Order: sequence, then structure tokens, then C-alpha cells
Amino acid sequence: MSLTAYRRKRNFRTTPEPHARAHRRSKELIFVVQKHRASHVHHDFRLELDRVLKSWAVPKGPPRRSADKRLAVQVEDHPYAYKDFEGRIPEGEYGAGLVEKWDGGIYAAEGARSAAESERAVRAGLRRGRASFILKGGKLRGAYSLVRLKRPKQWLLIKTHAKK
Repeated sequence: MSLTAYRRKRNFRTTPEPHARAHRRSKELIFVVQKHRASHVHHDFRLELDRVLKSWAVPKGPPRRSADKRLAVQVEDHPYAYKDFEGRIPEGEYGAGLVEKWDGGIYAAEGARSAAESERAVRAGLRRGRASFILKGGKLRGAYSLVRLKRPKQWLLIKTHAKK
């Protein structure tokens, strides 16, 4: 995906959200989880991939115990700068409500030795319908997988056991 859908849904004259720009490649890939107090409170789970943040809305929040599963609905890609966004999206704007950073850190595909290798593995996994990665954040740590369900854009975010 590109940032076209992100741009189309926002009026940057009224929203404080970051403009849609890609960034340079990072030495380490980041993830961020934002608590979004919109019409329905949920968490937004974002993985840096291909210079943007691939994004999923997680209605019940990310899993924290092994084998826990949470529905994750894929939404439009967000610009990398969104990793630092906190604030109120005005009424009448897409996603109106308060956005707060809940967690963040770095991630890597299981067994990958570089960010480039991680990107290749996660990109291929998402295309196949199952991507596995290790999160190293303040609250979320350990092995996780995103597994696509039958309905388009619906995934499960699962806390798994790391392969030995």
C-alpha cells in the first residue's frame, strides 16, 4: 500500500496528524502501539515496513500473554512520522478522538540478522497470510504473529512462543 488512502481521508488544514511522507530506511525496524479514543476505544498496532507504518486496529488491545489472540483489522498505511503522534484529532475528521502512545520499540523477523532481512521476511509473511516477529518494547516483548483470516483485512494478532 502507499500513503494515498491516508492522504485522502484527512484534511491537513484541520488535523494535527503528520503529513504523508515516507522516510529513509532505518537500521532497526520500529513498532508502535497507540491507544485511540475514537468513537470506539481501540489500539492501533503499527509495524515499520517499506518506509511506512503498516497499521491494524486492535479493538481489545494487543495480547500480552502467550497464546492470547486478538482481532486486528488492517487499515491504511500511515507515514513513519506517525510513530510520535499524540494528540486530539478534531471532530468531523476521520478517526476523531484522542491518540496516545501506549508502547513502542523495535522488532525483527524471527531469525533475521538485519533490518533488510526482517523487512523481506515480514513482507513475504504478510503476503502469504502469516508473519512472525519479535517485539522488544516496554510492554510488548516476545514473539508475535499476524495471521490473516478469511475476510479481507481481518487478521489475528497472536502472542506466540519464540522458535528455539
